[in-house]
Amino acid sequence: MPISPVSQTTDAPPIRFLDRDHSILAFNERVLDWARRPEVPLLERLRYLCIVSSNLDEFFEVRAAPHLKVAQGIGPMGLYTAQSFEALSATTHDMVARQYSLYNHELLPAFGREGIRIVSHGERNLAQRRWVKAYFEREVRPLLIPVGLDPSHPFPQVANKSLNFIVRLGGHDAFGRANEIAIVKVPRVLPRFIHMPVGGKSGRNRKGMLFVSLSSIIRGHLAELFPGREVGQFSQFRVTRHSDLAVDEDDVKNLRTALRQGLEQRNYGEAVRLEVSAGCSEYLSGFLLRQFNLTELALYRVQGPVNLVRLSQLVDLVNDPRLLFPRYSACYPTQLQPGQSFFERLKQGDVAIHQPFESFDAVLDFLREAVNDPQVLAIKQTIYRTGTDSTLMLLLREAVRRGKEVTVVVELKARFDEEVNINWAEMLESISAQVVYGVVGLKTHAKMLLVTRREGQRLVRYAHLSTDNYNPGTARLYTDVSYLTAEPLLTLDIHNVFVHLASQSRLPRLHHVWLAPFQLQRKLMEKIDLLGEAAQQGKETRIVAKMNALTDEDLMRSLIRAGQRGVKIDLIVRGACMLPAQLRGVTDNIRVRSIIGRFLEHSRVFYFRCAEEEALYLSSADWMNRNMLRRIELAWPVTNPALRQRIVDECLTASLHDGVDAWDLQPDGTYARVNPPDPAQRHGAQAALMARYSVTYTAPRHRGA
Repeated sequence: MPISPVSQTTDAPPIRFLDRDHSILAFNERVLDWARRPEVPLLERLRYLCIVSSNLDEFFEVRAAPHLKVAQGIGPMGLYTAQSFEALSATTHDMVARQYSLYNHELLPAFGREGIRIVSHGERNLAQRRWVKAYFEREVRPLLIPVGLDPSHPFPQVANKSLNFIVRLGGHDAFGRANEIAIVKVPRVLPRFIHMPVGGKSGRNRKGMLFVSLSSIIRGHLAELFPGREVGQFSQFRVTRHSDLAVDEDDVKNLRTALRQGLEQRNYGEAVRLEVSAGCSEYLSGFLLRQFNLTELALYRVQGPVNLVRLSQLVDLVNDPRLLFPRYSACYPTQLQPGQSFFERLKQGDVAIHQPFESFDAVLDFLREAVNDPQVLAIKQTIYRTGTDSTLMLLLREAVRRGKEVTVVVELKARFDEEVNINWAEMLESISAQVVYGVVGLKTHAKMLLVTRREGQRLVRYAHLSTDNYNPGTARLYTDVSYLTAEPLLTLDIHNVFVHLASQSRLPRLHHVWLAPFQLQRKLMEKIDLLGEAAQQGKETRIVAKMNALTDEDLMRSLIRAGQRGVKIDLIVRGACMLPAQLRGVTDNIRVRSIIGRFLEHSRVFYFRCAEEEALYLSSADWMNRNMLRRIELAWPVTNPALRQRIVDECLTASLHDGVDAWDLQPDGTYARVNPPDPAQRHGAQAALMARYSVTYTAPRHRGA
C-alpha cells in the first residue's frame, strides 16, 4: 500500500503513515471477499458485490476530484501527484475488473444452477423476443427521446450515475445532414431488471426464473429509435461526478435554501469517471472522454452492466430464503421489559442496548412514552440520518401536537441525506417545532435525545445517546450501542450542549461529556499520554479502541508514542486506517484489526486501563481530523462496572478473538484474513452475539474459515 510523505513533530519519531485513499480501497477489498466466499448464500454474495460498487461510487464522488486535477495538469496539489493518481487508477481498475470477473464467471453460473438467469439479447428465443419487444413498446419507448448532436443540439446534460447510450449513425437525418452521434438518456424511473415469462407466465415455476435487463431491452431495439438511419457502433455509458456539496456557510443567509439550490446542481458536477461497455469503440470512448474532459485513466471498460449497484434489485426480485442469510429478529433489550416505564427503569441505573442484536424498537418506545406522558414537558433531539420513512420523526410531530416543547437540531449537510433532512426540517417548522441547524462551519454528528419531565416539584432529565443514527433501517444492519441514562450530571451536560447548539453561547464546564471540537481530541490525547507515562514507570497499561476510521495524525502520533513507551494497544478499525501496525522499531506494540461481517461494524468504543483502574467511553466520533475539529461530536463514560464489562466483552474482546470475520493489518499496509489453525477458535463475534441474543438463530457453518 502506498505511504504518504514523512510526517514529523519535535516530540515523535518520523513515521510514514499509510495512504488514506488506498486504505479506503483496501476496506472494499475486504468487503469484496464476502462476495467471493462460496459458503455465503448466493443472493448475499450478490448483495456484497453491489455494496462494493456503491462504495466505489461514493469514493469517486468524494475522493477522486483532486487526483483528477493532477491528471489534467492542474497541480501537483499537496499529496496528490501524477504518480499517486496512476497508482490509484491501477488499484481501482484492477478491483473493478475482478468484480466483473466474479460476476460473470462465478455468480452468474451459480444463479444459473439455481434456475435463475438473466437472458441477454443474443440468447432470447422468438417468443422471448416478442415479449421483450412488446414490453419495449409499452413501457420503455414512450419515455425515450434520442438526441442527435449538431450545433443546435449540443451534448446533453448527463446526470451523475445515470444510464445512457451513445450511438454512431450512418446515413442522413430528415434534413439531409450526416450528424452521426446520438445520445439516449434512460430515465431513472424505469426498473433495471424485469421478470420475463417462463412457460407462458411471468415469474417463477418449475423451470426457474428468467430476467431481462433494461439495458439489454434498449440495446435490442436501438435501431427502432432511429428510423431511416443505420445504427453502427454503440455503447451504454455512465459518468460519475464529483458530488460533495460545498456551501460557504459564512456567505449565505439561509443555509437550508443554499443547500437546496446546491442539490439541484449536484447531479451535474465535475465528471470524475466514465464507464462504458467493454466493446465500446475507441471512436466513441474518445468522443465521450473529450466531452467530459477526462483522461484515459478515468475510463473503465466493463464486461456487463455499467452499474453493478442496480443488481441489488435482483435480491428483492428473487427473494428466495434458501439463497439469503437466515432471518434474524433482534430480541428486546435484555435490561428492559416490554411495557415497563422507561422513567421508572432508569431510576435504577443506566441501560445499554447492543444493536442490531438487541432491538432499536426500545429507543422508539422510549420516545413514544415521552410523547404520550403528560408529565413530559420538553423533548430535544439531534437528527443526522433518519431515512425517508421515519417513525421517530412522526413521533416528534405528535409531541408538538400534544403541546410539548420540541427542539430539533437538524444537520442539513449529512452527505447524500441533505434533501431528506431539509424535508424533515421544513415539516417540523411548519408545525411550530423549534428547528436549528447547529453551528456554522461544523456538522452536528452527535446523537442525543433529551427528555425533561416534571416529577413532583422537580424537573428530571432522561437521555438517550448513541454511536449510531436515529434510523430504524440502519439499526437492523449496523452494530452500535445505544445508551439510556438519568444520571443527573451526564444529562445536565447534554442539556448544556443543546443550549450551546441553539444559542451558540459559551459552554459551561462539562462534567462527564467530552465534546468536539472543544475537548474530545485533547482529552483522548491526554488519556493516551498518561498511559504512556504510566507504562514508562512499569505499570501495566492497555488501550483498546474500536472505530470506523483512523486518520487523525495527532491521535496516531500519540498512539505511537504510547506504544513505544510500553502501552499495549489494540485498534479495531473497520475501514480506513493510516497507522501502520507491527512496524518493527516503530509500532511493535500496536495491532490493528478490521471486522467485516454480516452487519456493518459501526460502534465507537474506547477503553483505557492502568493497572486496576479502567475507563470506558462510548462516542459518536471516529478518530478522524474532521470528527475532532470540524464536527459536533460526543464521547461519554460508562461508569457502572457491570455495564462497562459487558460492553468490553461484546464490543472489544469478542472482536479481538474473532476467527472468521477478522483481518489483521500487516506492516506493509496489506490485510491478512485471520484463519486460526485450531478449528475451536474459528468462531465469529457477530454470529456468537446473534446466538446469545436470539434463541431462534442458528449460526451458519463457515467452510474453510
